[in-house]
Amino acid sequence: MVSRAERSAIAGWWWTVDHWLLAAIAALVVLGLVLVMAGSPPVADRLHLPPFQFVNKQVEFLIPSLILMIGISFATPREVRRLALLGYIASMALIFAALFFGHEVKGARRWIFGVQPSEFVKPAFVVLAAWAISEGARRRDVPGNWLALLLLPATVVPLILQPDFGQTMLVALVWGAMFIMAGLHWFWIAGLGGFAASAVVVAYKFVPHVRARILHFIDPGQSGGVADTFQVDTALDSFISGGWFGRGPGEGTLKRILPDAHTDFIFAVTGEEFGLLFCMAIVALFAFIVLRGLLKAAVNEDPFCRFATAGLVLLFGIQASINMAVNLHLMPAKGMTLPFISYGGSSLISLGIGMGFLIAVTRKRPRSEILFDRGAKTPAGASAQ
Repeated sequence: MVSRAERSAIAGWWWTVDHWLLAAIAALVVLGLVLVMAGSPPVADRLHLPPFQFVNKQVEFLIPSLILMIGISFATPREVRRLALLGYIASMALIFAALFFGHEVKGARRWIFGVQPSEFVKPAFVVLAAWAISEGARRRDVPGNWLALLLLPATVVPLILQPDFGQTMLVALVWGAMFIMAGLHWFWIAGLGGFAASAVVVAYKFVPHVRARILHFIDPGQSGGVADTFQVDTALDSFISGGWFGRGPGEGTLKRILPDAHTDFIFAVTGEEFGLLFCMAIVALFAFIVLRGLLKAAVNEDPFCRFATAGLVLLFGIQASINMAVNLHLMPAKGMTLPFISYGGSSLISLGIGMGFLIAVTRKRPRSEILFDRGAKTPAGASAQ
């Protein structure tokens, strides 16, 4: 039985969380189950698996993901920082272990013990970067900006070695956006932008995998063309086939030949079966979560919570944007999932952790608690945030 203290804690949590944000996340979770049910049976059939194998696995992954999200959302900002530090250390250890002992898939070592540790490092990285930036702004004796600067190469170099350029780009984009929000001088922004452009040029010159993807995106006709762009061409055909209102649930045909219909290209399956209007509604749902989070960040009095909120929703939104852009052939393929929609165990667990952090840092807190967290004395008659 639930004790009175536990009931009180749950009631207190309910009245401090953002209900609109929670409802939008719940809507994505439900949509994800429906769309995996629509896109995964043909893939399971090609692999000679039971029709709902991926649906059942998605539910199995979703349960611990939601448990983690709700559990972490009870944490205070101080506990969020500690959890992020522990998660970051554990994830980086697994990434290094994967480089030496991981399972190689398509020339990359990203998996170990059945998980993809680069997924878990993303939310922890954002929280630690927000912590460093906020501490640097609050205390002159803490080189916060330098710590955040060092955190980026410490994170992306192992990702490049895997190699995983999609996650590297995602982490770097979020990190850059957080630094701009921190009020970094335009001289440094220009310098960092130039360094990023140089990194892209170096990757294009010396990494055949990156060069091939960029060239195939710019000129699909070279190197055979048809085989190289089969997935994106089929994805575009799916949107055209679905039109505005779709062919109906389960009536899609192109998903039967789309290799990653349940993961990277589930948005194309959505377009064929449910139509462009439904796809636009999903885009609006993602946009709502991002804008809601940015508005919450703008009015948050705690610098750490402000940067962490903005970074976490940008991580969420940029990943979704990259996936949808690839489906629409607006950028080269990245192998990135659509948050809460695509099938994937590591991705779902990572999203549960990230959204748990987001709910935790956006909860309403008494002003006295905010001041205590900063290490200041609590003023008499402090009002609630």
